[in-house]
Amino acid sequence: MAILSKDEAKKIIDKVLSYSKADEMSVGLNGSRTGNIRYARNSVSTSGESDNLGLSVTAVFGKRSGTATINEFDDASLEKTVRRAEEIARLAPENPEYMPMLGPQTYLETATYAESTAKINPEFRAQAAFDSIDPCKKKNLTAAGYMEDSTGFSAIGNSKGLFGYNKSTNVDFSITVRTADGTGSGYANPDVTDISKLSTKASTEIAMQKALASVNAKALEPGKYTVILEPTASVELLQNMMRSIDARSADEGRSFMSKKGGGTRLGEKLFDERVTIITDPMNADLPLSPFGGGGGGRFGGGGGEGIPQEKRTWIENGVVKNLAYSRFWAEKKGVKPVPGPSGFIMMGGTQSLADLIKSTDKGILVTRFWYIRAVDPQTQLYTGLTRDGTFYIENGQIKFPVKNFRFNESPVIMLNNVEALGKPVRAGGNLIPPMKIRDFTFTSLSDAV
Repeated sequence: MAILSKDEAKKIIDKVLSYSKADEMSVGLNGSRTGNIRYARNSVSTSGESDNLGLSVTAVFGKRSGTATINEFDDASLEKTVRRAEEIARLAPENPEYMPMLGPQTYLETATYAESTAKINPEFRAQAAFDSIDPCKKKNLTAAGYMEDSTGFSAIGNSKGLFGYNKSTNVDFSITVRTADGTGSGYANPDVTDISKLSTKASTEIAMQKALASVNAKALEPGKYTVILEPTASVELLQNMMRSIDARSADEGRSFMSKKGGGTRLGEKLFDERVTIITDPMNADLPLSPFGGGGGGRFGGGGGEGIPQEKRTWIENGVVKNLAYSRFWAEKKGVKPVPGPSGFIMMGGTQSLADLIKSTDKGILVTRFWYIRAVDPQTQLYTGLTRDGTFYIENGQIKFPVKNFRFNESPVIMLNNVEALGKPVRAGGNLIPPMKIRDFTFTSLSDAV
């Protein structure tokens, strides 16, 4: 019962709404089947599969709202949940920023569902793990990996006639490979909508190559270096920046998008002219949920207020073109509400990672960053460590592995120091190119592998 059809979901939502005595009522219905397999030291340690189906009801009286949730779907339980939400709403304080619920909306038909992923079973997961573990064992390497596949749906509806439904799939795979002596480490972390686009063996081979190549790392002096950042390295920094492209925090002076003296930096050129970032729910490599706002998930795991998602340009040729606006802040400013970017595409070129390396006289290749923490949110300054394969480049070739660094850098500054962008690939639910960046700041060394 975890994956309901559009008609089945609407029938339940309509029934819940029929019990309402509130001024307004909204319903969210979500279901999923999630499977996983985990291994370490070349041996599977856990695997499993779970189903979940849940319903959330929000009742509103004036500007007072209350929410109740349940995972039982008989008529008595559904009505009890409605009464509970109404009871909570009557006791709740008024929300001065409450916005009336939206009426019917038109949503895109996005390709967030792949039947191949929905058909994954325990035998498939076992084979995926074997395809990763076996080549490592043959080369006396140690693999630790995790694969999680999910199939789910999200449905939303309210007493004003809004209804939306989306079905989605996703697979996340991460693999860390270590050498027998523990001094070499490699990593890969692909994610896909369609499992046919993922090979655990191919991803593991990348991690194996990095592990073998990173043995006997040499120490380099910290400082400013030209770096080539793989998408797995830059994704978290870019995600943090994109979460901050919000009009309210900018207007209130709490963001790197705030203008001195008041207002926002909308329309200003803040980045290198090669930087263009968009969202496009219809993109074949990164399909997104057709609705969002107030918590919409990137693959349909929650619809929030139900604001329709559409293709949108956030940064074009370095110029900020859009900011995210909640419905409350949009009304206050007299503009259209804009959901924040839940999955973004950074445009790039046609060069491969190897091409970027060949074009570099001296530099450092970074596989990924980890333990990233904010230093100054208003300048987007972050600190963190390199990990799982950091290499010195000279005359277009990888010369030797280097010990890991701590970095202090802002993605805003980083995107002003672009030297070249490669072909975008999917990483962390986004499409990001490998990037060649000058003057990236490493502040100290790290003993981590």
